[in-house]
Amino acid sequence: MQTNLRRFRWLGTRTPPSDRRRLVVITGARQTGKTTLARELYPDLRYVNLDAIEERESVRSLHTSAWGRTVGPALIDEAQKEPGVFDKVKYAYDENAVRFSVLLGSSRVLLLRQVRESLAGRAFVYELWPLTLSEIGAPAGTPPPRPLFDRLITAPEDFAEMLLAEPPRLLGAEAAARAEAFDHLAAWGGMPELLSLDDEDRREWLRSYQQTFLERDLADLGRISDLLPFRKLQRLAMLRTSGLLHYAELARDAGLGTATVRRYLEYLRLSYQVILLPPYSANLTSATIKTPKIHWMDLGLLRQETGYSGELTGPLFESLVVSEARKWVDTLARDTPLSFYRTRNGREIDLLVTTPRGLIGIEVKNRGRIVHRDASALRALGAALDDQWVGGLVVHRGEDITDLGGGVWAVPVHRLFG
Repeated sequence: MQTNLRRFRWLGTRTPPSDRRRLVVITGARQTGKTTLARELYPDLRYVNLDAIEERESVRSLHTSAWGRTVGPALIDEAQKEPGVFDKVKYAYDENAVRFSVLLGSSRVLLLRQVRESLAGRAFVYELWPLTLSEIGAPAGTPPPRPLFDRLITAPEDFAEMLLAEPPRLLGAEAAARAEAFDHLAAWGGMPELLSLDDEDRREWLRSYQQTFLERDLADLGRISDLLPFRKLQRLAMLRTSGLLHYAELARDAGLGTATVRRYLEYLRLSYQVILLPPYSANLTSATIKTPKIHWMDLGLLRQETGYSGELTGPLFESLVVSEARKWVDTLARDTPLSFYRTRNGREIDLLVTTPRGLIGIEVKNRGRIVHRDASALRALGAALDDQWVGGLVVHRGEDITDLGGGVWAVPVHRLFG
């Protein structure tokens, strides 16, 4: 694995240049690389870090009318730590004393609350997620090709043609690089800092990250005097990744009230820790499950907190695939809602992507060899949807793209997202 921390980030292809009249807000979980990306995109902007008490005091004492002359166009880090900065930026922007500024923050709740209250209608909000599979394998510089996943969901009318055009198997250095990137993501997750560390330092970094999240980020979300019940709930949620979310069952196992469990899970969602994947809402059948599925976002953090360092399991692999799809759709702002489909008699599709032309179904199989019957659930759903159906994918850990018939293809995970 290349250890250069600088990585190409797809979000940088969406953010505006600094010569436009724009207020930009970049948020995301702690340590996902927001500051690194912003300073690379906007090297000419003044950098103000409100993590430093001295900087906060200086900003607090600065008269609002002097912001444009004194600070000017700036990159303001941890902006939520000095709420008054939002009104001062707003004033300078409205007076045309500042035409462009970037505000960063790892506290999604506080940052977006201030944006709603002070910068509504002025700010454009972007979210930076942990590294995607394609970003892990792409050092900073020339953008890599768009992953197959993106090409399929943005041009679904060419679904079969695109898959037919792909080489059945990759060979040589490209295949090795994609496999290495996948192995890192499965073992350590997508935090950029981990790329430069050895395994022992990675474990220590993840331990420190978890403690920082509990002591600092969680304090921004809610006043929790006793962290032990929250940590227990967090671990139970990790152990249920890829499973249906039953609040009452989780509350019983955690020894908490159902309302408290719902609140804690909302904290985890707002802090980019979990995905609550909704069931498909169209009424294909009244026998469909109505509860969401829970997926842990980063497998490195999950492994650290649960103590599991073994081979990738089926639930972990499914959560990895769902999180890659979520990271991609959010990063590139694709208008493609994600869901899953499951009936009460057990028929399930792990992931559904709703495109403008129809649905793409994705089944996740944690093995290297796919057989014809692995596509049966996708074929059945395709028949039920008829003209709403685009096609199906069975995502696996092997090497080959294979036509399974009936509009369903087997695709290796590193070919879909790499």
